[in-house]
Amino acid sequence: MSFLRSSRSFGSTRAAMGASPLSDGELMQLAPSAFATEAHSSRSARYAYIPTADVIAGLRREGFAPVLARQTRPRDADRSGHTKHLIRFRHEGQAIQPRRVGMTFPEVVLINSHDGTSAYHVTAGVFRLACLNGMVVSDGPERSVKVPHKGDVVRQVIEGSFEVLDASRQAIEAADTWAGVTLNRDEQHALADAARVLRFGDEEGNVSTPIQADQLLRARRVADASDDLWTTFNRVQENTIRGGLQAWGRDGNNRPRRVTSREVTGIDQDVKLNRALWMLGERMAALKGAA
Repeated sequence: MSFLRSSRSFGSTRAAMGASPLSDGELMQLAPSAFATEAHSSRSARYAYIPTADVIAGLRREGFAPVLARQTRPRDADRSGHTKHLIRFRHEGQAIQPRRVGMTFPEVVLINSHDGTSAYHVTAGVFRLACLNGMVVSDGPERSVKVPHKGDVVRQVIEGSFEVLDASRQAIEAADTWAGVTLNRDEQHALADAARVLRFGDEEGNVSTPIQADQLLRARRVADASDDLWTTFNRVQENTIRGGLQAWGRDGNNRPRRVTSREVTGIDQDVKLNRALWMLGERMAALKGAA
């Protein structure tokens, strides 16, 4: 699965630049499946169809503004109008809060589908302006709410959004703490080594890519060259998710070939990897006595 490419760049840029919230027309361009008028034909009569568009409208009434949208491109083209989609929201109350930690914002991440591949899933997120990166905080009872397709879904999603928004704000506070924790070179390598296994390892944890942990630590901008935990985490997260890292490897005939790491574009992989990386950051903070 992959995100529609235009969705990622357009939505990220709009959100990062602090532009006005996305309109329904813009959301429809980025994630048309959110506006499906009925459930996919594979769903039985027991499947309660509650359109994401109704949930978006309900969240808007409560002050949540959509700022980014994506959807997957399924292998079965028949599901393209009902496939899994992800929408990120910011609450209007953030406007009066000081911008902190290198322009970082708490967000609410909504995931859903109309083909049975996902219930409504509301989870805590963080957006960092410097690198236009949207992160998903590690999972937990206070950071994630799942709502099945039955009952008063709109109300349940709204209540869940306020719950995880508090968790997102706590994540911003954690990032403030991480920014005050200095990592030595060995500690930075330990973080990058673990991220390398998460990104490139097989089910047994074996890694065959020539991409090295050092490359995950490289700063893409001068402001990200610091040795504190928050900045180091952001370097590792960005390099792991964005891809574009190059190294020389060998093909099946043992001939040298250039390898380039791919961007993580699938919704499930993106969320899973981001959560695992955030957990790594939390574990490192705990080891440094800054949990």
